[in-house]
Amino acid sequence: MRVLITAGGTSEKIDDVRSITNHSSGRLGCLIAEEFLKNHATVDFVTTAQAKHPAENKKLQLYEIEGTQGLADQLQELLQKTTYDAVIHSMAVSDFTPAQTFSQEDFLASINHLFQEKKVPLTKEDLTQLTDRTEVDEKKISSDTEQLYLVLKKTPKVIQLIKKIQPETLLVGFKLLVDVSKQTLITTAQAGIGKNQADYILANDLAKIKDNQHIGYLIDKNGQIIGEKQTKESIAQLIFQTIDRHNT
Repeated sequence: MRVLITAGGTSEKIDDVRSITNHSSGRLGCLIAEEFLKNHATVDFVTTAQAKHPAENKKLQLYEIEGTQGLADQLQELLQKTTYDAVIHSMAVSDFTPAQTFSQEDFLASINHLFQEKKVPLTKEDLTQLTDRTEVDEKKISSDTEQLYLVLKKTPKVIQLIKKIQPETLLVGFKLLVDVSKQTLITTAQAGIGKNQADYILANDLAKIKDNQHIGYLIDKNGQIIGEKQTKESIAQLIFQTIDRHNT
């Protein structure tokens, strides 16, 4: 069996010394990889330099990325050259990436210029044009301003690339919410299954992750909960056992 696993959290570059990151240690993805390796699977592991890595293994190949675009590029390359029995996409991928930065002075100047030019209330399209036409290419943004205005733009949904390239692979996605009811968590995860063409989604709540506890619900493509676990280790075992049943 050969699987592709993503783990850790992307880091979106603001300038050469600053970035926006996701708070993900990559430990769960690491445990999932080790569970597959323990059972003689071959693992391609896409992660970040800061995340936890599995121990060296002759059947393990590591690939390090930084941002969402790097992740998308790496996944496309791997999926186009290798056929996988399963893809387990546990990486915390940024929903937004920096598009533009303004000092307080530059922001005021740009907005005032736009108001004078339009002479009517501004629209979303006006703001998009403002950020698109203002070019900033600094290796380090100056701190000589009272406020820094950062414009973020939505990143592409990387998980949606997977089935487009390999429609036959088994896809396990992850859904993380914060301090919601179990029903809200399950309902949100169920909605993501069809949208992302996932075969399974592991639904978890950040408020329920602490110390040795990690409550997770594995949901199949019919929206049914097929497993509920309390620790990262047991979640890793459940995901391996579920994938293994499809390949035996």
